[in-house]
Parts: sequence; structure tokens; C-alpha cells
Amino acid sequence: MDSRPPNLLLLLLLHFWQCGRGQSSYIIDQVGLALLPSNTVQSGTPVILSCKVSVSHNNIPDLTHTFQLTRDSVLINSSTTTEDKIEYEINPARAADSGSYECRVTVKDKSRASFSQKLTVTGLQTPVLYLNKTTPYESEEFVAACSAPEEKGVLIFRFYQKLRSREPKTIKQQAVTGNSLETTLALREVGDSLLYCDYEISLVSGARRSNSSDKIQVIVKALMIAPVMNVRPSSDVFEGDALSVVCKVVNPPMNVEVFLTKDRRILKQATTDLAYNFTAQDGDSGELVCKALWNTVQKETYHSITVRELFSKPRLVVEPIDIFEGEHFRLTCSVTIHEPEKINNTMRFTIYKDNVKLRSAMTYDAVAGPSVNGNYSCKAHAATSAHSFVKESKTVVVKTKVHVSKPVLSVVGGTLILGKPFQLLCHSDNGTLPITYVLHSPKQPPLYSVVHKPGERAIFNLSAINKISDINTFICHGKNSQHKTSVTETGHLLRSTNIIEPVTKPVLTMLPRMGDVSEGEDVTLVCSVQRGTLPINFTWYHRKGALAFQTSRELKGSYTINNIKGVDQGEYYCTSTNSANKTEKSDAVRIGVKWAGWKKGLIATFCILFILAMILFLTFKRRLLPVKKKTTGKLSVKSSGTKMERLSLTQTEVSEPANATPGMIGKSIWSEHVSGSESDDQNSVTTPQQPEPQYTEVQTRQADPNRALVKKGTDTVYSEVRNSKQGAPEQADGGSVEYAQLNHDSDHRSDHGNHGDHSVQDVPTEETDTAEHGELKHDPAPDC
Repeated sequence: MDSRPPNLLLLLLLHFWQCGRGQSSYIIDQVGLALLPSNTVQSGTPVILSCKVSVSHNNIPDLTHTFQLTRDSVLINSSTTTEDKIEYEINPARAADSGSYECRVTVKDKSRASFSQKLTVTGLQTPVLYLNKTTPYESEEFVAACSAPEEKGVLIFRFYQKLRSREPKTIKQQAVTGNSLETTLALREVGDSLLYCDYEISLVSGARRSNSSDKIQVIVKALMIAPVMNVRPSSDVFEGDALSVVCKVVNPPMNVEVFLTKDRRILKQATTDLAYNFTAQDGDSGELVCKALWNTVQKETYHSITVRELFSKPRLVVEPIDIFEGEHFRLTCSVTIHEPEKINNTMRFTIYKDNVKLRSAMTYDAVAGPSVNGNYSCKAHAATSAHSFVKESKTVVVKTKVHVSKPVLSVVGGTLILGKPFQLLCHSDNGTLPITYVLHSPKQPPLYSVVHKPGERAIFNLSAINKISDINTFICHGKNSQHKTSVTETGHLLRSTNIIEPVTKPVLTMLPRMGDVSEGEDVTLVCSVQRGTLPINFTWYHRKGALAFQTSRELKGSYTINNIKGVDQGEYYCTSTNSANKTEKSDAVRIGVKWAGWKKGLIATFCILFILAMILFLTFKRRLLPVKKKTTGKLSVKSSGTKMERLSLTQTEVSEPANATPGMIGKSIWSEHVSGSESDDQNSVTTPQQPEPQYTEVQTRQADPNRALVKKGTDTVYSEVRNSKQGAPEQADGGSVEYAQLNHDSDHRSDHGNHGDHSVQDVPTEETDTAEHGELKHDPAPDC
């Protein structure tokens, strides 16, 4: 099947799609805003906002534009159209329309704004003032309205009053969202005045104020409703006198109300006038107020009256003020003011307890006790020709007090530690509060504490004392009256207090003696104190740490070191403490440990034996040395078959150290010629009276490989250096005699020291001849 047609169709679709993309291309070139007829106009002039957009595009049909008009960033109009221009009319333009305008155009997903244009509307409408009454009474309310019908926005209206020869004053101000304000006004000053109003509008650019309205003349009339008040027979009377109060308005207008009040309490109310009659009582003194009210207008008149007492309220007095059990007291009822000329009969007094009559008299005597406790009062009776009076005193509470009992001193906590601050509590089991406690001490000024409430305690903070006897020097006084004081019992504090005396510095001693001791002895360390409350805790210490702990019911404690050893020597000390929780440390004591007697004897015995051994050794050495010197000059060589072996150890060749093997470097070469005093060998040569041989140390080199191998059974080679008669070393023909000792193990060396039977094989070196006479002659070595 041919694939060309489908490919051609795909190319055509791609072409149409690309063409479609080309048709949707567009750009907003410009947005313009114009204010017509101009940017500044008079109030009331129509203003047209013309917004035009220019868009470049690629044949986009029916392209829509969204226009948005704003004033001071606030949207005022929005519209969508295919036209490239819109017009928005403000008719008429007012001051509230002033501001910065802007036009924004949106085409699909692109947007552009015009430059802002500022519109200024000059001039405000002159307001109109309306009053519903031009001749009001003083303080009478009337309606006033100020309006600017053509304005808009938020307006602030103000009302002004201008009196003759005075500056205008603002009598009311109020903001509204409309273009008019209706309110009520009340003028208090009587006479002619002029009223007018204006308004103010707030714009972004600032506030503007309008012209004033026309002035309207207002005549404020005086309202003659001030009441007249009369008090009869007088404003100054005694209690019980009759009083009459008249309050009225002369020539009142219609609907006038009259009120009589005292202390904001209405006594009586009437229309036009009133009369109020009453009998004067104690407490009626004060100011009477007569008020006249018409509509919203009110006027007042004041009048003061004074009511004097015929006699004052009785006063009940208790003597003495503080009543203690068993003491006598008196209640007296009396008055301070008395008008005898007004009272017909003598005054009478009655005393009551808990509202129960006790007796009719001015006084009442009793003995204080729980039974007389209660609330007491009294009444005074008097009468005039018209009235009788009874007055009652205030209640007096009588409560018998209890004298403070003998106070008791105690230590707070019950325990006193000498040398530390402490607190004392002074307390009485009985006694009426408040109680004053005073603590006396010979070493400090008195201390005071007052207990006012139950549960409070008199606690005194005191400095430390160092003696038990000092506790008895504290005395506490308790007092709740002016005439009696209770004192604490002497010695009670000492008996009731657990007194703890801290331990003194301990002393550490040794038993049976001070100083050094011998090993194996028992040493007792005694730790003792001079003073301190029992029990006392003692602890002993060594350099290793704590050794022992002991609680003692005495002033000392002991610790025993049994079978003392050398490791126990050193410094010891002890500490002591008790319930005062104060630890004291002794001075250190040093213990030296000497050896035991048997050890000393053993060492002495060893020393004596050692000295004897040394003496024997030296003696033996002296005896052996001469014998050795006699035999050193003889040289004998015996074949392996002889019984008595005469040994002549070889003199090794001396060569360069570089030719020596590591195993032979540093070895000592010694040559010793020993001759026996008796020999059966005919080849032996005896050299009598030979000088003592000399020994020297030389280094050896590795032997010639052509020579017979010498088994390394020994590390020591002895060589004899002979001296000539002139004293110089002598060698036969410059040669050397060399022997090797074979088959010498450690046992062989040991047996050699004991002169045992040995088998010696003589191995001649190169260029060495064997003499039949038993002496080995040799030629000089080639390499010497």
C-alpha cells in the first residue's frame, strides 16, 4: 500500500495548524486616556473620560477589549467590547469626583494601563440651613437641617452661633455619608443670635470647606419656670419639730412639673406647686432641691435645713478596756449633747446584754469571766411636750481576756549543737492574743516578738553558744496586759533540750609505746577526745585508706594491729565525729617497724659463715699459688698413648683481623706450658728454673683449609711466650707450634679441672717436623 497520501494529509494539517498560530499573534501598542473638556473644571460641569487602545495583531476577528477605569486606585467602571474606545461621563462633576484617573485595557492574557490623568473639580455647592423654630425658649430643643443636595461623598457638617459682639462658636459638628444633616439644637443663652452652617469634604488631595449658608436670626426667650421654695417655721429646728416645705412656679406655662428631692431621693412630685410637711428627725439635716421641668427645660432651687438633736445617741463605755478573768469592770451609758429646756422629764438609761435588759441605770458593774462575755448596748429615753424619743448606742462586745500563762522556752527542733546558731521558741499554752514575748540574754539586747493570730509563733534567731551552762541564761517574758507579765521557769530549757557538744580535736597515741616497734608485735592505736556528746564515731586511717570504724560510748576508741609487719609502717591518723556532724582530724603518728630478733640472728649467722668462707678461700689460694709457679716452666708433649697427659696448647697464627671469621674474632688466645714433676715419657724435656710464663691476649684468624680441621670443642687457647735471658720474648726460629684439642665437650672440661684421664691427639701443623726427642720444632710460618 502506498504511504504518500497519508503523509500529504499530515503535511496539510501541520500547515493549517501553523497558520492558525500565526493568526493569534497580537500586541497592545498603546492605551490613551483623555479628560474632556479639560483636567480642571468647575463644579457641575459634565466630564467625559475617553479611553482608547491600539492593538497590533495578525487578522484576529472580533478581538475583545476589557476597559477598567479607576479613580485613586478605586474601580469606578468596567466594560468589555470589541471596540477600541469607550467613553465614561461624569455629569455633573463634583468635588468628590476630583482625583487621579487611570484606564487599563486587557486583551486576552495581556494587559496595559494608560498614564494617569488628574481631574480637579473646583467649587463646592453652598449649603442651605433650615430651622423649625426661630424663637425657642432657653434650653429648648428645636430642629436644624443643613444640606448640599448636589454634593456627594463623606461630608462633615458644622453649625455655628454668633452672638452680638462675640466671635462665632461651633455648637454642633457631625459627619454623614449623605449630602444633608438633620439634628436638634438647644440654646441656653437668652437673647438674639445668628445661626448658619457649612460643610467639609475629605479628598485624597486634601480637605475642602464650602462657603457658609445664609444666616438665620434666632431669638432665645427666657423661660420663667424657676421654682420658689419656702421652709417653715425655720430652716434651723430641733428634732421633733414640725416642718413645712412649699415649692411652686409663678406664672408657669402649660405642662410644668415640680419635684422636691433630698440626697437624690424624690420626696414629693406635683404639677405647678407642692407642699411637703414632716417632723424633723435626727439625720434630716441637709439640702432640699425643688425642680421645675417643662419639655426638656429644667430649673432648680436649693434650700438647706439643720435639724439639731435634743440629746445625742448614747455611748456605752467599758472600763478597763482590757478585761481579764477575775477582774472587775464597769459599763457606763452616757450622752454628750443634752437640751434640758426642751425635755420635760429627766432622761432614763437602760443597759442590755444580747438584747436582754440587765438594769435601768447609767452603769453596770460585774466580775470578768466567761459568763459575762457578750454584746452590750444601752438606750436613752427622753420626751417633749409633743413627742418621745428613744436612742440606742452602738454595740460593745465584752470578751474576757485570759492572762498569758508562764511561757516555755524550747529549742526549735529539740536539739541544740554547741558552736552553731540556733532558734528558741517562746510559747504559752494560755493567753488572749496578742501576746508580746521578750527574750532576755546577758550577752545581747532584748529581742521582741508579737503573736497576733493563732498559729503564729514567737521564734528568736540566736548566735552560737559554746557552753552548756549558757543555755540557762535565756529568759522569756510573756505579756498581754499592762499590769501582769509571765516569766519562764529557770532551768527548764536545759532539762528539755537535747544538747550536743561537738567533739574536740582527737589525739592519736600508740600502745605499748610510741615510736618504732618490732615485727610481730601487737600495736594499739588509741584515738581520744577531751569533750563531745556520746556516742562518738572514731575512724583510723593509713596510707592505704580507712582501716577501721568504731562507735564508742566513751571519749576514746582503740584499734589494734596484730602481728605488725613491715608493710604496716608509715603515718596513721584518726578522725572523730558525733551527732553534731562535725568531723575532727588528729595529727599524724608515724610507726616504724624493725626486724624481728630471729631475723637479725639469722643474718648475723650468715655474715659469720660468709666471712669464714672468705678466710678459707684466701688461705687456700695462698697455699696453691707457689705450687703453681713451680710447674709453669715445664713444657711436655705426650702422645695419646701415655697415661699422664702433658698438654701443650697451640699458639695460633696471628694474622690480619680481616681474615678472621666472626666466630673467632675477639677470642682470647692463651698458651700455657705445664710440665709435671714426674714423667715416664722419654721424649719429655725438663727445663728447671724457668722464669714464670707470661700470658697475653691475641686475636686469631681462620685456619688454613689445607690444614687439619680442629673441632671447636673449646673456646680457649693457651700460648706460652718464652723470655730470653735478655728478657725479650723468644720464639724458636720464628716459628709457632700449634695444636688442636679434639673431642672436648663440657664434661671433658669439667674433668680436666679435676686432672682426670684424658685422650689428647696431637695434630701437627704444616711445615712442622716431629722430633724423636719429644720436642716439636717448627719453622717460621710462610705468611709471617
